[in-house]
Amino acid sequence: MDPMRLVQPSPEQPPALHERAIDNLRYIRETMERATAFTGIPGWGQVAIGATALVATIVAANQSTFKGWVAVWMAEGLISLLIAGWSMDRKARAIGMPLMSGPGRKAVFSLSPPIVAGALLTIVLVRARLTSAIPGVWLLLYGTGVVTGGMFSVPAVPLMGLCFMLLGVVAVFVPPAYSDWFMGAGFGGLHLIFGVIIARKYGG
Repeated sequence: MDPMRLVQPSPEQPPALHERAIDNLRYIRETMERATAFTGIPGWGQVAIGATALVATIVAANQSTFKGWVAVWMAEGLISLLIAGWSMDRKARAIGMPLMSGPGRKAVFSLSPPIVAGALLTIVLVRARLTSAIPGVWLLLYGTGVVTGGMFSVPAVPLMGLCFMLLGVVAVFVPPAYSDWFMGAGFGGLHLIFGVIIARKYGG
């Protein structure tokens, strides 16, 4: 038997090693994505949302009907969504992390169910003529979504969610005359405060 034939490497070995290395790199990348906090939450975007929410609070408080009040906040919700989407995409590009990376995707999907639940509960409360409970429910469920989504983000985000939840709990039990104050304090004040914190500590 030719001894050279025993030590000659098989032509199939290099491709097999190459594929194994690719698999290992893919596993390492996915593991790092799962372990990395999503830092794409835009601080200055939160500040902008807070500013528009304060304007919405003033406009909504001067509405003479509940339909007018809801219309103002629905418009504010759409404006906030546009600001959040644009600013998150801008920050994600700046830090070189895909917006829908592993942590980013988890954050978005964790935030969505409480928001959908809030929209459905709003319809139920309107039909039951319990409209005075809507501001507290909005604050509470939005805070819940921020807490769950914020578990994949920087520590300031879930803390902001807890503050929203606390405001929501109190708002449910206070007289309706104070509802606009709580809406302004939550969607306006908390976004402004935590937006500045996030912008300064986590790069804009």
